[in-house]
This record gives sequence, C-alpha cells and structure tokens, in this order.
Amino acid sequence: MIAELGHAALWLAAALALLQLVGGALALRGGEADGITGLARPAAVLQGGLAGFAFFALLYVFAVTDLSVKLVAANSHSLKPLIFKLSGAWGNHEGSMLLWVTVMALAGGLIAAVERRLPENTMQATLAAQGFVALGFYAFLLLSSNPFERLPEPAMEGLGLNPLLQDIGLALHPPTLYFGYVGLSVAFSFAVGAMLTRSVTPDFARAMRPWVLGAWVFLTLGITAGSYWAYYELGWGGWWFWDPVENASLMPWLAATALLHSVSVLASRDALRVWTIMLGVVAFSMSMLGTFLVRSGVLTSVHAFAVDPERGSFILALLAIYIGGALLLFALRASSISEGERFAVASREGALVFNNVMLSAILAVVLLGTLYPLLTEAFDVRVSVGPPYFNPVSAIFTIPMLLAMAVGPLLRWRGDSWARISKELALIAALVIAGLIFFALFEGGALLPLLGLAIAVMLAVASFLPLRGRNLKRLPIAVWGMVIAHFGIAVALFGMASESAFSTERLAALEVGQSATVGPWEVELASVQPVAGPNWTAIEGRMLASYRDGEAQPIAPQSRNFWAPAQQTTESVLLTRWNGQLYAVMGNEANDGRWQLRLWWKPFVTFIWYGGMLVALGGVLAIIGRVQQDLKRRSIRRMGAVRRADMGTV
Repeated sequence: MIAELGHAALWLAAALALLQLVGGALALRGGEADGITGLARPAAVLQGGLAGFAFFALLYVFAVTDLSVKLVAANSHSLKPLIFKLSGAWGNHEGSMLLWVTVMALAGGLIAAVERRLPENTMQATLAAQGFVALGFYAFLLLSSNPFERLPEPAMEGLGLNPLLQDIGLALHPPTLYFGYVGLSVAFSFAVGAMLTRSVTPDFARAMRPWVLGAWVFLTLGITAGSYWAYYELGWGGWWFWDPVENASLMPWLAATALLHSVSVLASRDALRVWTIMLGVVAFSMSMLGTFLVRSGVLTSVHAFAVDPERGSFILALLAIYIGGALLLFALRASSISEGERFAVASREGALVFNNVMLSAILAVVLLGTLYPLLTEAFDVRVSVGPPYFNPVSAIFTIPMLLAMAVGPLLRWRGDSWARISKELALIAALVIAGLIFFALFEGGALLPLLGLAIAVMLAVASFLPLRGRNLKRLPIAVWGMVIAHFGIAVALFGMASESAFSTERLAALEVGQSATVGPWEVELASVQPVAGPNWTAIEGRMLASYRDGEAQPIAPQSRNFWAPAQQTTESVLLTRWNGQLYAVMGNEANDGRWQLRLWWKPFVTFIWYGGMLVALGGVLAIIGRVQQDLKRRSIRRMGAVRRADMGTV
C-alpha cells in the first residue's frame, strides 16, 4: 500500500508542478498574482511536501525489503545491513532520479516560502521555470522509470546491490552531488526568470547567491568524497582517474565556481550581468549533460548507473528542451542586458573575469576530452583519452588561473595600479621561484608536479595576504570564507603534486613470512586466512607494516567474493600518517603458492581531501556571512520604513 501511496503522491506532485508553471506564466503575463495566478507559491510548497512523501515511501519499501516492488527486488537483498538497504534506494536509476526530483521540489518549495527580495513578476517567472524543469523529470519518472512498479508475483529473494556501491562513502556520495546539481537548477530558474523580466539586478544576484554557494559546497563535498571512494574502493590507487563519470561531476563544479564569483560581483558591485546569466545556464547545462552521460549508457565506466539508450534519449530530449530553450532566450535577450558598472583591467573584477575565462577554458578541455571518444566512435574509430591529454592541456589554463587567484584578492574594486601591490607581486614571484628550486634540488621529479608544489606554497601564503593590516576581529565572515577556500585549494594542490611527484609502487609475490619494502615501509605477510561477512566471503592477508624500522602495525587487506550478486572486489587497506599513506591491496594466489601484493607509498596524498574539506568549509562560512549581511540589510530597510511611516504620521 505504501508503494501505491508514493506513486499517487508523485502524480499529484506532477500536477502541482503543472499548476506552478501555468500560475507563474499567467502572473508573468498579467503582471499580478491573484486567483489562479496566485497559486504558484502554494503549489510549489505542496509539491515539495508530496515529493518528499514519495521519497520517504521508497525508503520504507527498501528498509522492509518489500520484494513485491520491482526496484527493491532488483537492487536489494534481505541480508544486507540496514544502511545499505537504505542507500540502495538511490543506488539505482529510478531511485536516484526520484531523489533528484525530490530535492528539486523541496528547493522550489523553500524558494516560494521564504524568498521576498525579488520583484513579484521575476519571482513568478522563476517559479514557472522551476515548475517547468520539475515537470519534465516527473514525466520521466512516471512514464519511463516508475520506482514503485509492482511485480506480478513477489520475488523469493532480491538480487542485491552492486558490491562496489556497498560502501559508506558511496552511500553518501550521490545525495551530496544531487544537492549540488539541484542547487544549480535553482540558479538556472533564477537566470531564466531574470531574462524573461529583464531584471538582472543586484537584488536578483543576492537572491541567487545562497543557492549557488550551497550548490558549490555540496558539489565540492561530493567530488571530494567520490574521489576518495574511487581511490580506495576501486583499487586504482590514484586520486583522479579522469574517468568519464568523474568528469561528469567535475564539469558542473568548474562552471559553478565561475558562476559563484560572477554572482558575488553582481551582488556587491552591479557588474558582470551577462556573465552571471550565461554561467547560470551553462552550470545547469553541465549538470544535465553529466546526468545524460552517466545514465544513458553511452559511456563505459565501472560506476556508470544505467545502460538504457531509451531512457538516455528521454534525458537527451529534456536536455535539448531546457538548455536549447534557455540558450535561445539568452540569444534573444542578451543584447538588452547591460553589462553593468564598468571597471579597469587592473581591478578585482578584472582578475575575476580572467579567472572565469580560465575556468571556462578548463571546462572546455574536460568536455572535449570526455566527449571525443564518443565522437570518434560514431565513425567506427575507438580511441581513449586519459592523463597524457588531460594533465598537460588543463595545466595550460590552470597555472595562470592559480596565479590570478593569488593576485586578485590584493587588488581594489573598480580600478587599481600594479605599482601599489608591487611588493606583494615580488613576494609571490619569489615564492614560486624559490619553491621550484627547492623541490628540484632536494626531491627531483617531473616539471609539472614540481611547478604544482611551488605554486601550492605560493598560493598558501598569498591566501592570507588580504588579511594584512586589517582588524581580524571585525573582519566579515564571508572574507574568512574566501581566505579558507583559497587556502584549501593550495592544500589540495600540494597533495596532488606530491602524489604525482613522489609516489612509489611495489608489486610483490610473497610466501607467508616474507617481506617487501615500499618507500620507508616494510610489509611482512604474516598469514592468509578465510573470513566471512553478512553477504560475502573473503581471503584476508594479515600483515605487519613498519615505518622506518618502527613498531609494527597490523593491516588486513581482503579479496572479497559477494554472492548476491556474484562479484569479486578488492578491499584495500590505508595506513595513514601525517606525511602520507601506505596503500595495500591483496591479490590472488600464484601457482607456486606465493600471494600477489600491490603496495604504494603516497607522500601527502591525504592533503588532497583535507584541502577539499577546507574549500567546502570556506563556502559554508561564505554562506553564513552572506546570510548575516542580507538579514542586516533587511533589518535596516524595515527600520527605515518604520521611521518614514512615523514621520508621515507626525
């Protein structure tokens, strides 16, 4: 019964999305919101509640393993731990799309309930656009991917969940990314609403900014968690593999980063209007494109979700309608949107525009590298594009962007002179040169990683230069957010460059009692034992690992065999120190009785994810600071209105 209620809630939510679209469109046409035209806001709130109920219903049927529901039977098993039963609700095509539309509906309801800064016609246009986007996803779920479909007869047992997905990291990774994707859908709706009413103002940017910031924070967390999961669960041993599915989440983040800077300039300086609108459309386009690539089956990846060209065509049609329509609207209205206040090249706005251009170029590099194999396959030519393309080509644009990131916060708004910050520029140049010489002399290695290390050190120092001479106690929280986010980029870059420059790998075949060394570690294979879990069996290698002849620490990597579904996985072991990680993977038994082991020593690799968390923390602080500023601004406006009213009475 709960499945039928969830299905009915989805139909009602779709009807409300249609009402939201019609009401918002009529209000936009008539300029007032009363009668049916005044229903857009309550329809959005109710739609959010119904979509939330539908997702709760799906969680329930997974929690109780209701094997009469087709989706549960195909993606769960009665013996799975509860956390993986619940994560199975979004670890498949239908459930993840329901999660997507639920978050979108809840976001639309929140906008309708709390947003009062925009002119009413812009607000109605934004709600109409949000309803239009949601309606397409409801149609997709109800007509093509119903998550509540019943089986003619309940299954005796479920088929289980992909063992690669039975991990706490990946249980949390998709919802985090979806919050980011949906935040960008809200930014897209704001952009469409502003284009329809030609109201691209600082107030519009202030309304849009928290959603962009929130989306950017969730995307940062999702990408950080996803890269760590791929690092330890897939056994790749690399922090970024340039896998197409990884790229599908990186592209929206790049666009969102550029959008975040543009919308901040528009909110505070009334500039970069066209940039903001264009990036609002591009960022959501990348979210839709990523969804299409992951779910259409056109890409080959170990963690692509669905191989279904029919449903992929549905998403492609939505992509064409939404993005094609928005780009057409942008082409028609761009000439009527002024760029706003002017600024000099040597200004903070100028540095932000330069960074936006570089971010857009990196986005184009990743997009081309991801799609190129698909384009050549259409001509029956199979090619693969990997690190030899992505690393050097993206570095051409990443290095200037990082240098501008160090210099930009030192410049004044509107206009500045290079002479005023000449000492800081000299310090930045000296740090890069000194760092390059230091790492080259003491560690050696390829040019690109060494350059990355030198720039990371420079950027870490430059991140705090804007604080010089300022009263730290009175510094706005948003400025702290910028400083910490930029410092986080430096920390992550240091980890990436260190891993690339100094990692060592050892492939060994050992008998029990033998040892192998990798970097400063010595690893002894003490024994090999069979072990069993709730839905798997494994061969476990019990080892003793010693760092520079220190005390031995036990580690136990496993080679697991799941039976529902039948699949073999490797469970690596990570031994973490402040200066890096030992990474150990258990292999198979060779014919001569020796066991295969793969060992890595990765200096400072954890800095990659520490940096990612710092970047997200900076974003959270920026949200808190901006919300505080907006509340203070509203309070001042209210007080001014009260005083004017009192004066009028007198």
